[in-house]
Amino acid sequence: MLGPWVDLLVFLIAGLTFPVLNVVLSSLLRRDYPYPEKVMPYESGEDPVGDARVRFRVSYYVFAMLFVVFDVETVFLYPWAVVLRELGLFALIEIIVFIGLLLVGLYYAYKKKVLRWV
Repeated sequence: MLGPWVDLLVFLIAGLTFPVLNVVLSSLLRRDYPYPEKVMPYESGEDPVGDARVRFRVSYYVFAMLFVVFDVETVFLYPWAVVLRELGLFALIEIIVFIGLLLVGLYYAYKKKVLRWV
């Protein structure tokens, strides 16, 4: 009766001790003498020039978000296309509505001139 609980307890103990043991062992075995190149922001050997906080235009982020939206659309379209015959006409209508909503969003982004890379 306690068999599954013992297995769970052993798994929980192993899952908690393994990361802690790795962190402790790595801190004991590592060399701890940082040299000047190691503490620089870039380890490539190049001296950093200017401020690291550079302002980017918001349109770059909006463009990236639009890319993610349409990338996720393809993730939804592939499984739908695989089982289209089993789902029937209702699924076809639903995906047309889905693509229509995405096209409305794309048209809105186009009208707001978000897709212009200037």
